[in-house]
Amino acid sequence: MREPNHYPYAPWVGRPRITWPDGNRLAFWVGVNIEFYELAPPPSATRSVWYQPEPDITNYGHRDYGNRVAFERLADVMADHGVRGSVSLNVALCDHLPQIIERCCELDWELFSHGVYNTRYLYELDEDEQRRVIADCRETIRKYSGQSLDGWLSPAVSNTETTQHILAEEGIKYTLDLMHDDQPTPLNVRKGRLISLPYSIELNDVPFFNFRGLSTSEYVAACKAQCDQLLEEGDDSGTVMCLPLHPYVIAQPHRVEAFAEILDYIANKRGVWLATGREIADWYIAHHEADMRQWLGMEAAA
Repeated sequence: MREPNHYPYAPWVGRPRITWPDGNRLAFWVGVNIEFYELAPPPSATRSVWYQPEPDITNYGHRDYGNRVAFERLADVMADHGVRGSVSLNVALCDHLPQIIERCCELDWELFSHGVYNTRYLYELDEDEQRRVIADCRETIRKYSGQSLDGWLSPAVSNTETTQHILAEEGIKYTLDLMHDDQPTPLNVRKGRLISLPYSIELNDVPFFNFRGLSTSEYVAACKAQCDQLLEEGDDSGTVMCLPLHPYVIAQPHRVEAFAEILDYIANKRGVWLATGREIADWYIAHHEADMRQWLGMEAAA
């Protein structure tokens, strides 16, 4: 993959100052990955879908637990703390499990796209095929929620060299595929406009617990430390903290109390704006994108 040159280097010192609504210093949002995995997905030439030979009943069941049980547990905790979700959605779930979408809409959660299934990747798709996937996601989200499709996280982060360009041309406002900053970033795209929104792979519960084998107490400490550090840095210029979560991981019975502790800590901090991804993107585009582009010597967004 060649260097796509989506963004220039931007030293932290000297950047144009970001301010969030009501003088807040930290924009906090929860990216809830609500996914649908196929038991026997189409084969991928690029990567294995399952960890064990198919049918991988163990891992399929683990993820299905998230939609059957853990989602409601997670949604209840978030509602208790006044935190709305921004749903990184495999849109096939709308057809398979519409009850989950209904609950998300009742809670005023944002729906954005994580592809159709989390077992179907973008790696091998050409531009026209990627456009058809985006169109399918846009139409499905509008049909089931009435919402526009404003954000994007490629399924299993399987973006290609041209995905970000296509997203901009298809009218997507923000992408989570790049994960390179603690502030929103304007991107260079061949047509249209697109910004990158911070999405913390370090606090993503799947790699934290499943890949690194860290403990629940370590996760609580990491989330609190992330909040405190970004709030402190937000004195100079507003920062963003994302908590990327999966119900089948964070809302297990032995972890849900820790999740509630994290939300209680962050939601009660002075200077924290509890937002959705769409709200953060809209504010940044309206108030700060142009200044950042000018400072970086980038062309104005179309």
